[in-house]
Amino acid sequence: MPALHSSPNSSHPFTTTLPVTDYSITTPTNSTLDQAAANLVNDLLNKIPLPRWAIYTIFAVGVLLILICCLCICCKCCCKGNKKKHQKKKNEKINLSKVNGKTTTSLVQPDVADVGYGSTKQHRGKLLYSLDYNAAQSELTVGIKQADGLKSMQLGGSSDPYVKVYTCPDKSKTFETKVFRNTLKPAFNERFSFQISKSSLLKSTVVMQIFEFHRFTKHHIIGELRVELCNVDWNHVMEEWQDLAEPAEFEEENLGDICFSLRYVPTASKLTMVVLEAKGLKPMDTGGSSDPYVKVHLALDKRKWKKKKTSIKKKTLNPYYNESFTFNVSFDQIQRVHLVISVWDHDAMSRNDAMGKIFLGCDASGNQLKHWADMLSNPRRPVAQWHSLLSAEQVNSTLTLKRKTPLQNKRPL
Repeated sequence: MPALHSSPNSSHPFTTTLPVTDYSITTPTNSTLDQAAANLVNDLLNKIPLPRWAIYTIFAVGVLLILICCLCICCKCCCKGNKKKHQKKKNEKINLSKVNGKTTTSLVQPDVADVGYGSTKQHRGKLLYSLDYNAAQSELTVGIKQADGLKSMQLGGSSDPYVKVYTCPDKSKTFETKVFRNTLKPAFNERFSFQISKSSLLKSTVVMQIFEFHRFTKHHIIGELRVELCNVDWNHVMEEWQDLAEPAEFEEENLGDICFSLRYVPTASKLTMVVLEAKGLKPMDTGGSSDPYVKVHLALDKRKWKKKKTSIKKKTLNPYYNESFTFNVSFDQIQRVHLVISVWDHDAMSRNDAMGKIFLGCDASGNQLKHWADMLSNPRRPVAQWHSLLSAEQVNSTLTLKRKTPLQNKRPL
């Protein structure tokens, strides 16, 4: 409000003076705020029971970790975007090399014959074999020469192939070649003979299957050839290359596999066999199971000599035994013995049924011969291996055992 002053010439009898008040607002400066923040930080740091250098180090490490995490997230997002972009471009590519249409419409929507669908047929390699038949002796000779360009079954790009040969429908004999290590071009050069009459020859089929050998797992088939003998010209020896085909669905009956280890100690004349386990056995009971046990026969000069058997495992097709048997076999006898392993289904009320069989020895073939040779070449060391079971008829036709070994000291009365 303005002050009122009275002049001497004024007509008013008195003079009044009003005080003037100065209302000024004090605004904090930036330096004051900085000082307050610094004091607050110092108070907080003083409350932490750590030296200043330790606090600063922890803070720096935390900031560095946050920066690294942010960088990783950015890199991942960028890589993901590039990958999607690359996949999109790849899917947009159209192969027009095999389009046979002559009009513009065919480029947009080609005929069915023009569409190049991906073939499911896999390249499995090829096999060189020979066939010869001697009518006078009723003998069929199958020669397994060599293979080339086999499908790789190992991570290293190689395989351990061998060939299994048999005839259908009569599977009385099955032969196997030697195993060749780390090769896709094995040269087998082996011959196998089958006794087949002329009338049966025209109804038979020769099956040649190439397998990948695995010591501790089931052997995987690479491919096979099936040659119908009625279509073969027997006026000369047949020899040709042929591409391996996918295994037929009507494969020979799978009787299961058995795993056991062998160890021979020549100085102690001890042959030790450990029956480890079996898997995929054939169900023999009505409930789809079996009660399997294993028989082990040791034959000397093809005469039954000694025998052992495992315990019975109830209601299983994959029994685990881990049972050991030891035989006294001298060094001069080890070259003349055969080890016959058979799996049986136990029946309490009827006769036990044979489920599968194999034999090992110096005149065995295929994986059985390899296992036996590995045992002899590694004395005092157990050698374990899986084997595919064969039918009893197949083994008995190859190895015919006589009843019992005659007593060496027996004298005629």
